[in-house]
Amino acid sequence: MGSTAALGLGGNIGDPPAAMARALQQLNRHPHCQVNAVSRLYKTPPWGKTDQADFFNCCALIQTDLQPEALLDLCLEIERDMKRVRIERWGPRTIDIDILSYDGLKTSMERLQLPHPRMTERAFVLMPLNDIAPLLEVAGRTVGDWLSQTEQEGIRVASENPDWWREESSRP
Repeated sequence: MGSTAALGLGGNIGDPPAAMARALQQLNRHPHCQVNAVSRLYKTPPWGKTDQADFFNCCALIQTDLQPEALLDLCLEIERDMKRVRIERWGPRTIDIDILSYDGLKTSMERLQLPHPRMTERAFVLMPLNDIAPLLEVAGRTVGDWLSQTEQEGIRVASENPDWWREESSRP
């Protein structure tokens, strides 16, 4: 498979770790995707809209033959299958799958901006991404460098097990 994409996953309704695990498993079973690395699982305070439950977040690196918009369509299809409803910006959700980067591509399409336009401001994205790709360059700086510039208060590791997404028994 030709391209590497970094994905950010999160949720705060129902059982987010189970939803993220299911999404990662679906991506890994897709004929044009292979999950190569998954971060530790993090529990994070809400960002943007703060009057809601804490989120669980992780990041994954995948290999894919899908072009960026086709990968976006696959991620949105997985969200819909898992009953994701978009009611309010930054609001509660069962699952969210964002394409953070795609082979260093810089583009602004109608439906997709790469790299993700706000990822460098968000510790809840950078911390898990730093687990699996600390040297990944985004907008001329490494993930680790961007992370050192973010506010990380309240973010904690929910599972140290890197295979938390593979086995039911390893989830918090």
